[in-house]
Amino acid sequence: MTAEPGSEIERLIQLLARLPGLGPRSARRAALHLIKKREPLMVPLASAITDALDKVCECSVCGNVDTVDPCAICRDPKREGGLLIVVEDVADLWALERAGAHKARYHVLGGVLSALDGVGPDDLRIAALVERAADPAVSEIVIAVNATVEGQTTAHYITDALAGTNVDVSRLAHGVPVGGELDYLDEGTLTQAIRARTPF
Repeated sequence: MTAEPGSEIERLIQLLARLPGLGPRSARRAALHLIKKREPLMVPLASAITDALDKVCECSVCGNVDTVDPCAICRDPKREGGLLIVVEDVADLWALERAGAHKARYHVLGGVLSALDGVGPDDLRIAALVERAADPAVSEIVIAVNATVEGQTTAHYITDALAGTNVDVSRLAHGVPVGGELDYLDEGTLTQAIRARTPF
């Protein structure tokens, strides 16, 4: 007969299992590791979670998360104010920042349109985007949503919503990744790469 963990440990396992990328087995391993490393890991982690709960907030301008509002990106005077990059989620914003491709400003939608999941335009920050687009300083909006059906539906909806503004609307290029081999790419990626070809 195997020993079952106490209710506090089981609660920890259940909460860890809700995290992305952690299933029940991974959550059990993570919980056991935290318990074994109580002082060097669990105590600082608990403190960091408490601090994040108390101090992290959503930026009222762009939807990023930070400990200040407006966030550090929105307050940065070196950012190009005329360019807004629209992303689905904060994780996408962070990915673009890591790439360091452009010192632009951002707008986080908070998801994508999805009839199956009951997500409509009012559930996303589309109205706030249209409001920001009305600012004369904004000259271009880059729609950087994922190349999924929901992402493309959202991109088309945003394009229509911005039709009455004086901003140029563009989107990220899709196609062959840097270092990619044609033989390993799917048909959709290859088709898009051919359609979005550029002069050499």
